[in-house]
Amino acid sequence: MTNTNKERNMQFFMKGKAKVTKEEDVIVTTRYLDEKGNPIPFVIKPIDTTLIDLLQDECTKPVYKKGKKVDEKLDAQRFAARLGIESTLYPDFKDPAILQSYNLVDPVDLAKEVLSIGGEYAEWLNAVQRINGYDEDFNELVEDAKPSLKAETVTQATPTMLSTT
Repeated sequence: MTNTNKERNMQFFMKGKAKVTKEEDVIVTTRYLDEKGNPIPFVIKPIDTTLIDLLQDECTKPVYKKGKKVDEKLDAQRFAARLGIESTLYPDFKDPAILQSYNLVDPVDLAKEVLSIGGEYAEWLNAVQRINGYDEDFNELVEDAKPSLKAETVTQATPTMLSTT
C-alpha cells in the first residue's frame, strides 16, 4: 500500500543532500599516553561502499577441491582488520616509519602488534564497525522510521552484517 499523504520527493536524495560523515575520536587503549598522561584517541572515519567492495574482493579467496575452483570464501577476520586499517586516520597503520619501527610490512600485522592485548584489538574493531554502520539493528531503524511512515508501507529486509568470527 502506498502512502498517499506524502509525496515522494526525490530531491531528498540528490547529490549533496546526505549528512556529511564525520571522523570520531575513540579511546581503544590506555597504554599509549600523551605528555599529560591522557590516553591518546584513535581517529576513525567511515569509508565508502566502493572501498568496502574492494576490501571484500581483496579478502575473498578461492576454495579449491581436487584442483578445481568450487567456491570463494571471505576471510572475515582479515576483512574486519582491513576495514579498520582503512577507517583509522590516526594512528596511520600504513605509515612507513611506524611499520619500519616494528620491522613489519603488513599494516594488519602492525595493528595487531600495537593493540597486542586482545581487548584493545576487539575494542578497535568494534569501534570501526560501529562507525561504519555495522552495529545498527535493522529492526531498531524500522521502529525509528515508523512514526513518519504508515506501518504498512515499511518492508523489512534482512541486512548483511559484518562478522569477525
